[in-house]
Amino acid sequence: MANTFEPIATVTVTSPTGSITFSSIPQTYTDLCLMISARSVVAGTFSDETMSFNNVDQDYSNIYAYGNGSSALQGSNAYSGQGGFIGGMPGNGATANTYSNKMVYIPEYTSSNYKAYSVDSASETNATLAYIHMIAGLWSQTSAITSIVLKTDNLQNYNTGTIATLYGIKKS
Repeated sequence: MANTFEPIATVTVTSPTGSITFSSIPQTYTDLCLMISARSVVAGTFSDETMSFNNVDQDYSNIYAYGNGSSALQGSNAYSGQGGFIGGMPGNGATANTYSNKMVYIPEYTSSNYKAYSVDSASETNATLAYIHMIAGLWSQTSAITSIVLKTDNLQNYNTGTIATLYGIKKS
């Protein structure tokens, strides 16, 4: 990565947990970037993942394009009370030891404007059905982002081996 990416914190899941939290985010960077490799303990093949800023679960909207292994689709959603959708991840019904790979980019996280974010997500498995998502999201609040919480669908736990790193980005 460019020398403008500075790691702020890394969370590695060593036993199943319902959320991953980055708190007390320094306000000294221009943008934020989250790199996530995740797996859920959900019994099914896939689980969705959401993200909340500052412990606020409302006011998120998303537009996305996704593929499922056999066709390309598109959609949109507005989450109320769940946080912003950031793609899927394999569950226990997927191929063993496979994890999603995603990057969440959050520009101008300290500004007094609404907060935009983009997501590039791939849910890995050795099967015909696997999801990739390209997501454009908006959090319709003007507060600077001081914390980020990642959650699995229906508050299922993240599986052991999930890892997330938050980077701060400075102008080069």
